[in-house]
Amino acid sequence: MNKPNTRVSSRTALATLAIAALLAACGGSGKPTPTAFVPEPAPTAQVPQTASFSVTGLIGYVNALLQSPADTLEPVDASKLTPPADDTLEPAPLN
Repeated sequence: MNKPNTRVSSRTALATLAIAALLAACGGSGKPTPTAFVPEPAPTAQVPQTASFSVTGLIGYVNALLQSPADTLEPVDASKLTPPADDTLEPAPLN
């Protein structure tokens, strides 16, 4: 009387192994997925949030503006910029 249960167990085990083998075969080719090149936005596209959070971020943003051809780009809306103040930092040069 154990034969019907043995057949069901064998079929279940065989089906489980087949599913596991199929899932293991779907692992991929091992080749890296190509990523799209995302160009750095122009400094005049928008003021980054880091420019309002820290003096270092503001100086980095101003340096990026100075090094870019900003005179040929659209004007930047700086109305949301709140220049940070820190009296403990040493003066930093603008490039």
